[in-house]
Amino acid sequence: MSQTPHSATVDRYLQAIYCIEGEGEVARPGRLAYWLEVSAPTVSDALQRMQRDGWLVIAKDRSVTLTPAGQELATRVIWKHRVLERWLTDVLGFNWADADEEAEQIALAMSDAVVERIDASMDSPATCPHGNVIPGRVSPYGDLCSLAEVSDGEDVVVRRISEVAEHEARVLLGALAQYDIKEGTPLQVVDANLEGGAVSVKVKTETVTLSHEAVSVMWVETN
Repeated sequence: MSQTPHSATVDRYLQAIYCIEGEGEVARPGRLAYWLEVSAPTVSDALQRMQRDGWLVIAKDRSVTLTPAGQELATRVIWKHRVLERWLTDVLGFNWADADEEAEQIALAMSDAVVERIDASMDSPATCPHGNVIPGRVSPYGDLCSLAEVSDGEDVVVRRISEVAEHEARVLLGALAQYDIKEGTPLQVVDANLEGGAVSVKVKTETVTLSHEAVSVMWVETN
């Protein structure tokens, strides 16, 4: 099938599918509706149009996979978003919660050529501020594990915040920013067995309690 010019809506759906798959999940209409905060009928209509235009394939079980053209465009959209996030945090001083929202807005107005210049000016960073690898780059980290899996007394370094947190729990990103927890922050696990799956960690000289929701989307490198 031939591809039609893509819209901002197509970009949003492709980005969502790419990120959901990147977290090891299967993209389905219900999952996309929750991720994009739109109704189920809206998602169904959009997916049907995108299948018609050759961006994706809807299987009999309603799972959604990207075609080669869809994968190529999704990769470009993600590259642009993550480079802009890095620029907003490292150059303009935004916190990582606000940078995600701002990047989504300004990406629509910036050409790829401008973003390429921005990328080069930062020496082509490997990851976005949340530690997610920018497409085409190599991860600078070793093996990571979820903070929810770390034992009492272990020293770890925050390396990645799941895409789930970026797009579904921006309040969580704001809370982590308040504690000055970001990519590269060293933590010491104080108590990994609090009620409800919460974990207490030492950040610099302060001990804070992180919810199960938070620790389950935080990926760390052990020392």
